[in-house]
Amino acid sequence: MTTPIELAVDADAPGMPLAHYWSKVVGAGRANEGLRADWQEQLRAAVAECGFEFIRFHGLFHDDMFVYREVDGEPRFNFQYLDALFDRLLDIGVRPFIEFGFSPGVLARTTKTAFWWGANGAPPTNLDKWAALVEHTVRHWIHRYGIDEVRAWYFEVWNEPNLKPFFEGTRSEYFALYERTVRVVKAIDKNLRVGGPATSNFVPDTRFDGETEDLSVHTVAGPDELAALDWKPVWITEFLDFCSANQLPVDFVSAHPYPTDWALDEHGQGQKLTRDLEATPKDLRTLAALVRSSAYPDAEIHLTEWSSSSSSRDNTHDSVPAATFIVRTLLTAAGLVDSLAYWTFTDVFEEEGAGDELFHGGFGMVTLPGIVKPAYHAFRFLNALGGELIGQSEGVWATRDSATGLLTVLAAHYPPEEIRSVPASFGGRDGVDALLRTGTTREFKLTFAGLRANSTVEVEVLDPSNGSAVDAWQRLGAPAEPTRQELEVVAHGARATSRRMAAADAHGGAVVEFDLEPWSVVKVRAAS
Repeated sequence: MTTPIELAVDADAPGMPLAHYWSKVVGAGRANEGLRADWQEQLRAAVAECGFEFIRFHGLFHDDMFVYREVDGEPRFNFQYLDALFDRLLDIGVRPFIEFGFSPGVLARTTKTAFWWGANGAPPTNLDKWAALVEHTVRHWIHRYGIDEVRAWYFEVWNEPNLKPFFEGTRSEYFALYERTVRVVKAIDKNLRVGGPATSNFVPDTRFDGETEDLSVHTVAGPDELAALDWKPVWITEFLDFCSANQLPVDFVSAHPYPTDWALDEHGQGQKLTRDLEATPKDLRTLAALVRSSAYPDAEIHLTEWSSSSSSRDNTHDSVPAATFIVRTLLTAAGLVDSLAYWTFTDVFEEEGAGDELFHGGFGMVTLPGIVKPAYHAFRFLNALGGELIGQSEGVWATRDSATGLLTVLAAHYPPEEIRSVPASFGGRDGVDALLRTGTTREFKLTFAGLRANSTVEVEVLDPSNGSAVDAWQRLGAPAEPTRQELEVVAHGARATSRRMAAADAHGGAVVEFDLEPWSVVKVRAAS
């Protein structure tokens, strides 16, 4: 007999603050992709429906943005492409979470170290010129947008400098880069918020204890042994100690806690394993404890990339289990950090080039043609929550909007038979298909008290048959080159979540009760 997912919800129950840290920041591939009309249209919809406040991307100084070049060894700056992008972002209603990186080609020690688009993941050869680039860029933004606007932004130094493709240098070189960058930014205005080290991933061994990664000390463990290991973030303690010793500001600490034993597609050493379901909450608690016990106990904590895996060819990203994992994990980990940025909002994403087909396991919560995936519904549902948590039990959370009294309940049927964070599915959809066969139907029951008399209770359900774009595409035979008409059918299916109504009685009581299929996510709204 399976345990029901149930909760008694009292509209007048005392509440605890529930910060929407999941919608603070969202990720995107690189700056140049943001100049595309489809990218901008998809971002506008995601901001409106999912509530994202900031967006972070790579490639700010990449050569395809034309920010920096040299003529006879002298710098030349050109901010027209950045202006076009940042103007659109602010018009959409989202602010940039700046990632200073990677090096412009003319400053890079080594070029084209990562990605199809040739990111220059190497330290700048001249820190004076790097500092001038940062200073000119920040001063330009202040001139264009005003100091009050730019003070609302965040400035992160580099991306994943512990991984060789992104920083072909040493830990000490990264620390020197951070020191030079934070000093030049703070010299412009002390209230600009700067942080780092943006490292990835959490590890259970000493591979990153030295200046560069030591592959010889990787812990070897099987799938059933991962949960028992002691997972730690990379360079956080060393970074904070360095900054303290050198009296450097740290306004926020950043890291990338993917719940896997590998950090990026080309980085895995052998089998790529997924950690247990509690990996992300445990990692966030570990990181928060490290920061609070450091010389910077008041620093904000921003996890500037996160997903179920760090691969842009993981078919699980397209599926309903991804949405269930998102809702269950983000609500379980609430209150630990200031943001956890989903990577990414769109499949307009070219780290490995274009996807081979419409559903290729891309990071995005929206496909290239703009069709929403189940992950998009997860963030849309989360955005509907109120700011007060008034009740919870296993797999279900009830909230209240303090201004309107509106109650919103989310439930996620993550089958207890699956003890891992949603596993990756490479080279096809067999892994996803196996996930969808996991678990059994569970009874779902909400008992409300204190609702507005005779008011309507709205219920919305996401499951593989309702609101899943990839399943709608497969029902058409998974066309490799879908016609415009077929895309319209898939887009309609992607939005066709199941909806039903219930009603409160004259005393404000109501019961919502039905059987819930494995991997379903439910949103219930009621007026009090």
